[in-house]
Amino acid sequence: MLVPLTAVLLGFIALLWSAERFVGAAAATAHRAGMSTLLVGMTIVALGTSAPEMVVSVMASLDGIPDLATGNALGSNIANIGLVLGVTALVVPIPVRFSLVRRELPLLLGATGLAGYALANGILGRFDALFLVLLLVFSLWWLFRADTPDALEVNEIPDMRLTRALLWLVMTLMVMVAGSRALVWGASELARGLGVSELTIGLTVVAIGTSLPELAACVASAMKRHHDIAIGNVIGSNLFNLLAVLPIPGMLAPGPIDAAAGERDYRVMLTLTLALGMLLLWQRRGRLGRLPGTLLALGYVGYLAWLAASGQGSGMPAG
Repeated sequence: MLVPLTAVLLGFIALLWSAERFVGAAAATAHRAGMSTLLVGMTIVALGTSAPEMVVSVMASLDGIPDLATGNALGSNIANIGLVLGVTALVVPIPVRFSLVRRELPLLLGATGLAGYALANGILGRFDALFLVLLLVFSLWWLFRADTPDALEVNEIPDMRLTRALLWLVMTLMVMVAGSRALVWGASELARGLGVSELTIGLTVVAIGTSLPELAACVASAMKRHHDIAIGNVIGSNLFNLLAVLPIPGMLAPGPIDAAAGERDYRVMLTLTLALGMLLLWQRRGRLGRLPGTLLALGYVGYLAWLAASGQGSGMPAG
């Protein structure tokens, strides 16, 4: 039990160390490259924290288990909204900009709806995957085209050149991913040692653990008052999950999908996405505070309880 406990502690230390520096490097990148912090959150940070999902989806598809890749994409979005954004809003209320509601939110809602259309016939094929990838290209073009650099407080930004900021982004992201993996492994071993079932481990320890890079980046961003990076990370990660991660099994292992993933898990993801949309519209000039954060977090807990009660592992949430 000593080795798993050590892995958990080292994982937490790695996450805490890397998250703060990752956010600082992201803010410096925005400042030096003339990009808004919201765009950095929706692209650089979102892509970085979604990298583990992409690797998992590629490996699962190549290994002939595309359902794991499909569940990974859908479950990640559920965890990002319910767990990551919910907990972040609980820690630090997040200001909501009207431009976010007007420009970025419709992209996420549209991608969610079109992903449902691609899954509706129970088959994820290469045409569906190509359709989603083309939508990703359009979304990125739209984001860069409509971006306007914001006025960041210079004293809140680390003094580093663009090249150094990008190197720190890559390095701290690697530390975050490694820390989350160590934490997941150690916690899983501790759970097994305590006699907890594999299903419970998968639905709780692994699901939460693989969401730690997003969670760490969002909480650190919010606490350093880079709120656009925090909320942009969630919306951007969900866009990447739907338009970059979900197409992977369609490209590499096209065929039927698990009915539960297409029905139960997609519906939960759609419900949480619509709830997030309504919250952002309601608070479009205010804050996403602790009450909405509590509701989102409770929604995620309710989803885990539903999965545990159903006794099924398909569509298992992953970060």
